[in-house]
Amino acid sequence: MAVSPVVKFLDRTTPPHILTLILLAGMAALAMNIFLPSLPGMTAYFDTDYRLMQLSVAIYLGVNACLQLVVGPMSDQMGRRPVILGGLVIFVLATLGCIFAPNVTIFLICRMAQAAVVVAMVLSRAVVRDMVPQDQAASMIGYVTMGMAVVPMIGPMIGGVLDELWGWKASFWLLFVTGLATLWLAWRDLGETKMRSGQTLLRQFRDYPELIRAPRFWGYALAAAFSSGSFFAYLGGAPFVGSVVFSLDPALLGLLFGAPAVGYMIGNGISGKFSVRVGINRMILWGCWANTVGLLLSMAVFAAGHGSALSFFGFMTFVGFGNGLCIPNATAGTLSVRPHLAGTASGLGGAIMIGGGAGLSALAGVLLQPGTGPWPLLWLMLLTGLLGMAAITLVIRRERRLGMV
Repeated sequence: MAVSPVVKFLDRTTPPHILTLILLAGMAALAMNIFLPSLPGMTAYFDTDYRLMQLSVAIYLGVNACLQLVVGPMSDQMGRRPVILGGLVIFVLATLGCIFAPNVTIFLICRMAQAAVVVAMVLSRAVVRDMVPQDQAASMIGYVTMGMAVVPMIGPMIGGVLDELWGWKASFWLLFVTGLATLWLAWRDLGETKMRSGQTLLRQFRDYPELIRAPRFWGYALAAAFSSGSFFAYLGGAPFVGSVVFSLDPALLGLLFGAPAVGYMIGNGISGKFSVRVGINRMILWGCWANTVGLLLSMAVFAAGHGSALSFFGFMTFVGFGNGLCIPNATAGTLSVRPHLAGTASGLGGAIMIGGGAGLSALAGVLLQPGTGPWPLLWLMLLTGLLGMAAITLVIRRERRLGMV
């Protein structure tokens, strides 16, 4: 039986404490959406178009996706500690750049650089796998990812209140302070857990073709990408719907914005309890159904002339619930297709999901215009949910043909 390593808090000669890993993972999620209630105010501050300002979400997600492909191999070469610390330093400096940006172009460039904090999210899970055996790792990673689910729920609420009190820059000052605190904590507590592999990045990338040629990998990856795509489209479009369509103040918008995260936590809890018994394919399919049903109900209410801010955001809990059922199980599916390439599958699957989310987030910003109401966003979210359902249906049919079920 494997023995867990000795962990001493704030002792960088030992592996990190679980609290440090939770905070590292939460930083990337906080940076993604804390400022969303401030987007209309930021648009006015920089005297630009909302669609351009909304790119601050899409480009963050896009750079995030690209970095996921290289962060793992880099940390295998250099070790986890230097890559995490380097990413946090870049994030802190980029956050200062966002605060003092003289125009929207400089702001968006600094926003791209902020995505370096993704190293903390990706490698916090890798550190867990370094520290403990596989069965214990599943439990510890559950704590880490639950923190990632809670942060997006409370982030916009905090950002909305800060905007009301001190304006949009207050959210970025909070990111700067929390980034510095996390950097200090990582410096003091994050002991190295990975010996250098000696492999080159090119050697790591040679594993990708085998994975790309696997149809079931694409089925699971696209199911996760399209299911989460509904949420990413929501990230890009909901601030516009809340502020322009329903004239919500930033504080109330921030409060309502967290509705999907409530559903996600419930769905994630159900996944952890029933996935083994029910099977991942069925859980993914049920998640896609929940996503679709919630959006159809919301559209029916608006079509009947009874749509409101409460109905729009309230039905988004179905989207979060469906994601909570789908994403953990679809991720497990991508890792199981080629078990010996689990690390490569994790990076590629994450890049597909976040990269697709970046595109959908940007598209939502383009489609929404004054006078359109919430309809373009609802249709876009519904379409991505249906595509997710199609992807997992193809996986189920292929497994039946292969005699796997």
